[in-house]
Amino acid sequence: MATADGGASAAPPLDCLVIGAGISGLLAAQALRVAGYRVLVVDKGRGVGGRMACRRVGTAHIDHGAQFFTCRSAEFGALVASWVAGGTAVEWYRGSAAAAGEGHARYRGRPAMTAGPKRLGADHQVLTEARVEALALVGGAWAARIEGGRRITAQAVVASAPVPQTLALLDAGAAPLPAALRAELDLVEYAPCIAVLARLSRPSGMPPPGAVALEDGALRWIADNQLKGVSDVPALTLHAAPSFSRAHLAATDADITARLLAAAAPHATLVVDEVQVHRWRYAEPTRGPSARCLSTPLPAPIVFCGDAFGGPRVEGAALSGLAAGRRAAELLAERCPPLAPR
Repeated sequence: MATADGGASAAPPLDCLVIGAGISGLLAAQALRVAGYRVLVVDKGRGVGGRMACRRVGTAHIDHGAQFFTCRSAEFGALVASWVAGGTAVEWYRGSAAAAGEGHARYRGRPAMTAGPKRLGADHQVLTEARVEALALVGGAWAARIEGGRRITAQAVVASAPVPQTLALLDAGAAPLPAALRAELDLVEYAPCIAVLARLSRPSGMPPPGAVALEDGALRWIADNQLKGVSDVPALTLHAAPSFSRAHLAATDADITARLLAAAAPHATLVVDEVQVHRWRYAEPTRGPSARCLSTPLPAPIVFCGDAFGGPRVEGAALSGLAAGRRAAELLAERCPPLAPR
């Protein structure tokens, strides 16, 4: 159980602490709850969703992380079908932005990309604005130190945050991992993405569906959130290419904005009222394990998951989370019986 006084709880620990309230962590929590275990999800952000994110810029609403999701598996397809039936997802367009009308359906959250994760989060105990500072092994259980002095103990941990961040938490708590597992996790790499969010005073002039994917230059993606159905007023999402993002992470917001708006000018009418810049440092995995999750029983189990495991995209993160939750349940079953499965 979480404690607010900075000390260890006198009550028995949680069965599992899930770090990260993105799609992967929330689905891991769901799998654990179905198996009958007590779960708490913690996230440093103000809400759930991770990179399935939407931000308000003035009167505009802008999807600034993942822009859509596709279905290539029956298991994820069933989840998306439930979102569509419940009104939290809708098809945006098909195929690539350059060839709309062909290929896989691109779904968007309704009203925004956060809708699906919010629906999942409503089923779980979620603690937001809770930044984990360290993970330590204490008396055969995990102890998570939370910024501000809280301490949360659990029989197991599912870590769905970007791998470098999780490894830093383990290092801060002097929690060792088996050498082979640590070596595999150390190989995981991500590309960053800088996002510029621009509220416009005039429509962008982009044609439906309001998406442009670019192959060369500073920009990789432009989306019109009004045409997409996310915003009532004209607003653009600009995603920088990985090479630009790496080179400009430390640049000023003004410099980034000027460069990316100039790159977008041939593709849209830009009468900009307000701009925000967001730096996604772990936007896209470029190297990761082929397995959906990795784990070790240690003195207490820990399972690693997220979009770096078994394939990128929202679907990859979702399937990784489900696999991690089931694996954590298996490891917990060897230590403590579950409550009645739900």
